[in-house]
Amino acid sequence: MAGRIRVGIGGWVYEPWRGSFYPQGLRQKDELAYVGQHLTATEINATYYSSQKPATFAGWAGAVPDGFQFAVKASRYCTNRKVLAEAGESIARFVEQGIAELGDRLGPILWQFMATKRFDPDDFGAFLQLLPASVAGVPLRHALEVRHESFDDPAFLSLAREAGAAVVLAEHDEYPAITGHDVGFSYMRLMRASEDEPTGYARDDLVRWTDRAKAQVERGDVFTFFISGAKARNPAAAQAMMVALG
Repeated sequence: MAGRIRVGIGGWVYEPWRGSFYPQGLRQKDELAYVGQHLTATEINATYYSSQKPATFAGWAGAVPDGFQFAVKASRYCTNRKVLAEAGESIARFVEQGIAELGDRLGPILWQFMATKRFDPDDFGAFLQLLPASVAGVPLRHALEVRHESFDDPAFLSLAREAGAAVVLAEHDEYPAITGHDVGFSYMRLMRASEDEPTGYARDDLVRWTDRAKAQVERGDVFTFFISGAKARNPAAAQAMMVALG
């Protein structure tokens, strides 16, 4: 099943993007619409820190064009806990806050775990059982970003595959780059943008990631986000990759 490659950044409110990515004088309330015109996805970070109102999600959905999708970062109260199996109430509160208002603009939910969180097969397996398949009739896709080397384990990859959850391929100086099994979509977070490169990444690196996305899209949607690193360069990196994709 071939899918679609979407390329984006983390969030849309960042002062150094004003005058570099965003035109001088663009109103802050128009920045998301500008992202929607020039990229094909973005991660919502605000949901990691606090709940949002349904009307807020509806407003975000209305600001971007057809085909654009938001990845939604799950609440830290779901993932930053000692016993993941006890996260059920927090997960329900997160998915029911109004993310269904994004409708067909809803991309994957990003479940991000702290670098100190180690793989416990029983506990993590119980957590995966808590992830709902849909909310208010809107299908949910789940992506797992794990940051401890203990997750580089066939048992973890098997649990994720059985749950239908993608394993985020994170390009980072300190976190392991773990490649999961095919679950019908894939998710990459590229975090090595350099201030010295006008497009964040050297041409050869952009070609390498572009080729990977082209290979992955034969099996379903691909989400690629340029995150952190030299953050000011990330919109340029995303746009360069979109040019490379044609």
